[in-house]
Amino acid sequence: MALDKQSLEDRIVANMVSAGANESGDHSWVRPMAKAIAEAVVDEITTNGKANIQSGSSKGQHPIV
Repeated sequence: MALDKQSLEDRIVANMVSAGANESGDHSWVRPMAKAIAEAVVDEITTNGKANIQSGSSKGQHPIV
C-alpha cells in the first residue's frame, strides 16, 4: 500500500467533519491541522518504519518506502 499525504489529509478531514468539526469558514483549522498531521505521519513512517519479515529469502527488517 502506498502512502499518500493528500489521501490521508482528506481522510482526516472527513473524519473530523463527521465528528462535528466545520471545514469551512475564515477561522477553520480543520484543513491546516489535517495537512500537518498527514505530513507528519507519512514522513515518520517512511523515515523510520521497518517491515519485519519473519521467514523466507527476505527475512529481516526492511525500510518502508
